Amino acid sequence: MTATDAPSALDPDKLFAARLQAARARPYLATALFALHTVESWRVPTMGVDRYWRCYVSPAYVARTPVEELAGVWVHEVSHLLRDHHGRSDRVARQRGLTGPGERLRMNIAADCEINDDVYGDGLARPKGIVYPSTLQLPSGELMEDYLRRFRLGPRTQNLAWLDCGSGADGLDRDWELGPEGAHGLSDQEQDAVRFRVAQGITGRPGNASKGWKRWAEEAFHPPQPWRELLGAAVRSAASGSGAGEDYTYGRPSRRSAGLPGVVLPSLRRRPPRVSVVIDTSGSVSDAELGSALLEVAAIVRAVGGRRDLVTVLACDAATRVVHPLCRAEGIPLLGGGGTDLRTGFAKALRAQPRPDAVVVLTDGQTPWPTARPACRTVVGLFPRERGRRSWNEDDPEYVPPGPPDWARVVEIGQ
Repeated sequence: MTATDAPSALDPDKLFAARLQAARARPYLATALFALHTVESWRVPTMGVDRYWRCYVSPAYVARTPVEELAGVWVHEVSHLLRDHHGRSDRVARQRGLTGPGERLRMNIAADCEINDDVYGDGLARPKGIVYPSTLQLPSGELMEDYLRRFRLGPRTQNLAWLDCGSGADGLDRDWELGPEGAHGLSDQEQDAVRFRVAQGITGRPGNASKGWKRWAEEAFHPPQPWRELLGAAVRSAASGSGAGEDYTYGRPSRRSAGLPGVVLPSLRRRPPRVSVVIDTSGSVSDAELGSALLEVAAIVRAVGGRRDLVTVLACDAATRVVHPLCRAEGIPLLGGGGTDLRTGFAKALRAQPRPDAVVVLTDGQTPWPTARPACRTVVGLFPRERGRRSWNEDDPEYVPPGPPDWARVVEIGQ
């Protein structure tokens, strides 16, 4: 794909015919394909994009490449922009301390591994020399950030040194790009609008969209949340709220006793908060989610200052098992597997002496909830379920359990 042919004028008819063919093959990407502004360039090896949605095109490359292959390259380049590979590359570079053109080439290769399975085939020809995960003996279906951890530049990538999809793929500005001051660039808001229209088209009429594009569209509407931070913050807030962990003690008399000679008044002291964790062990919760729940127990211990003796754990499906004081999270037997009724878990947690200052519930939400607000604060860590999925009930197949009540702080736990 190296472009060293004799100079010739760009053939716009051939280039735009390829874009039209790309839009016919991938109609859900049409908005993004026609949002690109083409720039003729003799310095770009083949075709490349910058972070402002300009597509740089080599006239020689267009002249020697069949329309069918050009259509695939159009989809390839716009896929980099839709998936924000330039922004993600910049974030990865900052987080992992990656610098230099070699690392940016590695990011370009990793980004290509993420998208090429979804780009070619089904009406779009596969050019020679493109990189797939299998080229590097890597599994398919992963993200650029995952691939970036799995390979280094070496013998397997030496034939990919020509790869250059522009700053839109790896975040590194090229000297053949027009930059932020150039004409016909899209603003951040305009780029988001294009992504929204494409995601809306995929979710509204998914048709033949690949699983990768469907997953991307779903995340475009519901971006992942930093749920570990949110859950930790919710637990800390519940355990340190007004009234939580406070009690009167005569161990240190109140300063108001000075105004009442002969009377000893207790002072209000703050003690470390007690937390009860109710884990849903019903049959609808997978082993992986139970493992994740144990990890969250450890995180909850950290959120209350590392006092394991103040955290208790209850395994609950339709009935509540033994209340376990926490010594080691991995030593807790999570028994269950039946139906779900976490109301028994709430009741047992609130009957404990001393009473907890906060109750944390880790569940998939397929349960009835207490009708009355508990006397302490409640945090619900919710394992995600597919939207629209219905709960099975042998007496009422159409039964859909209600969501968590308004009085609970809800944090959706990622996979």
